[in-house]
Amino acid sequence: MPQPAALLAHDLVRTLGDRRVLDGVSLTASPGHRVGLIGENGVGKSTLLRLLAGVEQPDAGSVTRPPDLGFLPQETPHDSAATIADVLDDALREAREDLAELERLTERIARTPQDAPEYAPLLDAYGARLEQAGARESWDADRRAALVLDSLGLGALAPERTLRSLSGGQRGRLALAALLVRRPTALLLDEPTNHLDDGAAAFVEEQVRALPGVVVVASHDRAFLDAVCTDLIDLDPAPEGPVRYGGNYRAYLVEKRAERDRWERRFAEEQEELAALRDAAGVTARRVAPDRGPRDNEKMGYGHRAGRVQNQISRRVRDATRRLAELERARVAEPPPLRFAGTALAAPAADGEGPLVSLDDVRVPGRLAPVRADVDTDDRLLVSGGNGTGKSTLLAVLAGRLAPQGEVRRRPGLTVGLLTQDTAFDRPDRSARAVYELALGAERAEAVPLGSLGLLAGPDLDRPVGRLSVGQRRRLALALLVARPPRLLLLDEPTNHLSPRLCDELEAALGTGPGAVVLASHDRWLRRRWQGREIRLDPAGGPPADGRQVDGRRRPARPPDGPSRRVHAND
Repeated sequence: MPQPAALLAHDLVRTLGDRRVLDGVSLTASPGHRVGLIGENGVGKSTLLRLLAGVEQPDAGSVTRPPDLGFLPQETPHDSAATIADVLDDALREAREDLAELERLTERIARTPQDAPEYAPLLDAYGARLEQAGARESWDADRRAALVLDSLGLGALAPERTLRSLSGGQRGRLALAALLVRRPTALLLDEPTNHLDDGAAAFVEEQVRALPGVVVVASHDRAFLDAVCTDLIDLDPAPEGPVRYGGNYRAYLVEKRAERDRWERRFAEEQEELAALRDAAGVTARRVAPDRGPRDNEKMGYGHRAGRVQNQISRRVRDATRRLAELERARVAEPPPLRFAGTALAAPAADGEGPLVSLDDVRVPGRLAPVRADVDTDDRLLVSGGNGTGKSTLLAVLAGRLAPQGEVRRRPGLTVGLLTQDTAFDRPDRSARAVYELALGAERAEAVPLGSLGLLAGPDLDRPVGRLSVGQRRRLALALLVARPPRLLLLDEPTNHLSPRLCDELEAALGTGPGAVVLASHDRWLRRRWQGREIRLDPAGGPPADGRQVDGRRRPARPPDGPSRRVHAND
């Protein structure tokens, strides 16, 4: 069995349409390294993976890849007419070939005399195949396939079901399962944790960490990047190209903060020096000359000394002017403001008493189990739970978009903003800027320009919203909420389709400021770091999680260092 090989990419260039997506990107990944690709949407993460996999060819540059390479694209790679059994058979093909070849070689060795010339080559072939089968764990392949399917929530599906009969999430999980069953020596993964619950994501993390070869993964999942990666490559535009960071996502955050601190400190120091040089060139140097007349005993030498002083002044002015010109030519760019920095995501509540919204035994049959909860004026409330427990339904009830059974009381004049998972605009032909201005009105749009929020890049401001990506449309919807903050902000999976860096900045903004914020999220990283209250929903129609009826009303404040509170809303 050959040892795992390195993955090498040199000066890759890829142009799509009129846009150069990758411009001279190089990458070296040795066996045992698990490299995460991060960056804003559209910087070329998926394009780079396709080039590394050989699915697309670069316009320039080269790739040297391991011979046994597995690739998980975001789009399902299997024929929709294939069955689950077909996909698994293909994944198990190499392991079964190993076992069949070992059996064939065993029979040949048994029939071959030990003094025959072909006996030694047969032994060598048997040893090589045995080593390969051991590395692939071929004897355990069928048991491993069953374990992988169960762990990814696919074990109950009938093998004869076709892929076209499965949901998009099931097809994605099946494609991932096939790779984990096959166990190639090198693996390329594009958003592997899409459609995975917590248990399945943890299982995939364990499987990926156990692979001996190269792994390159593009992901928005900060928890996955933190658990798996040994290196991170930031593909966001930088003067010297993509930047590589050693360590997992936590290490990346530490280094990015240190970079930001150094950048801000260097900029501040340069600004001080520029101010001093401008002062020296324009005023200070001229003040070196004495502004008094000569004394009687100095009159004979005064002209000589005055000329010498003036020469010194001129030299200092020239030096300051030259240094000022040098700094002006190569000055440090001002660090861009952090998105949401100093921005209130929700507005202070108007005068009044009691919660903004109060739910009493609120339910939607088949969609939301009974919930009792209060949302106070400054609440930070996380709604969690598995798929189908009604998180989006609860947000729609809070927003007043869905009439439930039970009692809903809301404060008069309450303004509510809701970021839904599916963002659509009535006029896809309108530009993002036009949609923004029409929604907010000219005065408000001028006071808070769309470009100032940093959520859409300059070229995207005038692009029709119908041509924006899903992530870009969500950014526009988020910008509309941020530009005119409501008193109650409701966010449904706010980190979906956003880059890890933008998620970090949004998460930081959620914890501060006035108003109330309620969000529903599967994001493991966000949930682990959540400092506010939490309501965990159970499936509608199922038994209570702990056999008792509890609610989501405010409890006494927890100690600062204690765990975040989990409140079950039972059926």
